Amino acid sequence: MKEMSDQMRVAIAAVLSLVVIVAWSLMVKPPKPPESTQQNPAPSVVVKTPSAPAVPVGSTPPSAPGAVSVPVVSASQQKSVVVASNLYRVEIWNRGGVVQSWELKNYQDDSQPPHTLDVVHADAARMEDAWPFSVVLSDPHQEAAANSGLYAITSGGKPAPDTIQAPAQVELTWSDGHLEVRKVLKFGEGYVMQGEVTARLDGQPIPVSVGWRGGFGNLVVRTGMMSRGVIPVQVLYSQAGKLTTLAVQKVGQPKQPTVLNTVAGPLDYTGIEDQYFAAVFLPPTVPAGSAAPNLDLTDWAVNLNVQQADKVAQVPNAEMAAGNGIAGPFAFRLFVGPKGLDELKAVQPPLDDILQFGWFTFLSEPIFYALRWIHRFVPNWGWAIIVLTLAINMLFYPLKVKSMRAAKKMQKAAPEIKAIQEKYKKYGMRDPRKQKMNEEVMAVYSREGINPLGSCWPMLLQFPFWWAFYRVLYYTIDLRHAPWILWIRDLSAPDPYYLLPILAGVTMLITTKMTPMPSTDPAQQRMMMITPLLFCAFLIYYPSGLALYILASYLVGMAQQWYLNRTMPMAVKNSRGRGGKKN
Repeated sequence: MKEMSDQMRVAIAAVLSLVVIVAWSLMVKPPKPPESTQQNPAPSVVVKTPSAPAVPVGSTPPSAPGAVSVPVVSASQQKSVVVASNLYRVEIWNRGGVVQSWELKNYQDDSQPPHTLDVVHADAARMEDAWPFSVVLSDPHQEAAANSGLYAITSGGKPAPDTIQAPAQVELTWSDGHLEVRKVLKFGEGYVMQGEVTARLDGQPIPVSVGWRGGFGNLVVRTGMMSRGVIPVQVLYSQAGKLTTLAVQKVGQPKQPTVLNTVAGPLDYTGIEDQYFAAVFLPPTVPAGSAAPNLDLTDWAVNLNVQQADKVAQVPNAEMAAGNGIAGPFAFRLFVGPKGLDELKAVQPPLDDILQFGWFTFLSEPIFYALRWIHRFVPNWGWAIIVLTLAINMLFYPLKVKSMRAAKKMQKAAPEIKAIQEKYKKYGMRDPRKQKMNEEVMAVYSREGINPLGSCWPMLLQFPFWWAFYRVLYYTIDLRHAPWILWIRDLSAPDPYYLLPILAGVTMLITTKMTPMPSTDPAQQRMMMITPLLFCAFLIYYPSGLALYILASYLVGMAQQWYLNRTMPMAVKNSRGRGGKKN
């Protein structure tokens, strides 16, 4: 039998396929669609896009077998709603159901002329297309859809007006027929709001987090070199009472900062901050005795395009999201406001740990409260610093007197100690006889009742106060943009003309010359003269309020040293050689 060709096989297969299709269509009838039981359909809210026809609310697109029917909910056009109180003005955008602006009415930024401070970086967020209150989902496609849909905004069951006065509640709802997201935001008159976000896929709840994206805080500040820089933004979280801060270099995964990194809860709180402001997510308030709800942190980093010195620079920026890690509603409270000590302590749980005074918190807080008490009677913060400086120096005066007496004893014993050092100077440091020199020197100290560090205690004790004062000036919102006189318009910023650091260095040098040297070593005396110059250079980059405090300290110290030199003169002995000449 002759074998069939390939063309014949293809023709037979096509005929058989056609026969099967016709037979199947005759035997199997398509099911009738179920009749709608909806008597009063919902009002039609239509969304029109260039790539898809208008879809009315209440219709359901085709879904997978077994999926729950979910109505499509979408606004017909873009709009924004403003919620305002005496402290803030929040603009909510229905495209993505995000926050487009969060102004703190009592604070201004560093632009010229200054404007009301907006902690949302609108330009950067627009470039990245990522905003505060965007949702974070496990599926990136679903997340993109939820953050680009047009949410229907209502308040009290009615379409929300353009402006709402707090206290108020705003509801935002969106659905594409499979994925639905609902945000309920409750604003009070203070800096703490409440919220709840729910995400469902085909009617089933899925985990959802609320992100603060696109940058945060006061974007641009003055730096020590009279240019403009960017305040570093960092992520923070507290777990079991221990605060952890993550700089932008430490968020996300190592070498992949755009990859999300999750810190599993329960957390006391988590958020994002800059030098003076913070947005902190807190668990919802629960009845006493109930278990605290879970709170997780997700963090990552992006590059923001920032306008800086007439050019656009890419600045690494931290971003974060808070969630509870479970499939269901995520309820939270959110503090957005200044890092004022009183405001932070009033929140539950207290947030005063994020006002990072450092190791010397036990000094910084009393200094801040004392300075604020003085400010009640001396309205200018600069003069209040000077008054507090005078009080602190008077507190140290007894130590200065004690230091003067120690210096007198050291000067009296200096010739004998010098002779001992000369006797052993030919021996190396590892020579056992060098230990004998130390024993003889200590014997002189013991006989004369000398403490080798006695004359250094006042200086050593001043350093913790300087550091504590620096932390107060740098981190407390009260002194931000606080002027003193003439060119000092911001005590929390460096002196733009370096005059205060230079004057502080000069007064330190004069005070050093007025103070009797307990040591006769020329090298040590030269170091004491060089220290003021180094200190002056150091102060150039620090707040002008700190330079003012140190300048005032040394001016008071000069007056105290002049008085001590007159009442407790040093007895300087001069040996005489041949002919009665002084050696």
